[in-house]
Amino acid sequence: MKALTLITLLLGAGLTSGGAMATDAPDDAAAMALLKQSKCLTCHSVDKKKDGPSYTSVAEKYRDNPEAVAKLTDWVSTSHPVEIDGEEEDHGVVKTRDAAKIDNLVHWILTR
Repeated sequence: MKALTLITLLLGAGLTSGGAMATDAPDDAAAMALLKQSKCLTCHSVDKKKDGPSYTSVAEKYRDNPEAVAKLTDWVSTSHPVEIDGEEEDHGVVKTRDAAKIDNLVHWILTR
């Protein structure tokens, strides 16, 4: 858990193990591959609401939030309860611990 907290803090500061900064364009293909591998697209889509919000609406919500990267990193990396069709269940997490892949995904979401 301490390692995940450290990763979250580093990503929030824009520091990644791959050296990519928040100003670098995210790798679209890598982000989509991670979304598919992690089954995120079952409940989310890029621009349409499904069981979960679209990535476009998530980007709009966090657009001017200086804590956006840290919050989304935490959201995709740790399980949180969500309500779907009136029932509570745990939100899934991405299928990687690689900080650079998580950082790329978070920045991809924020650029929708």
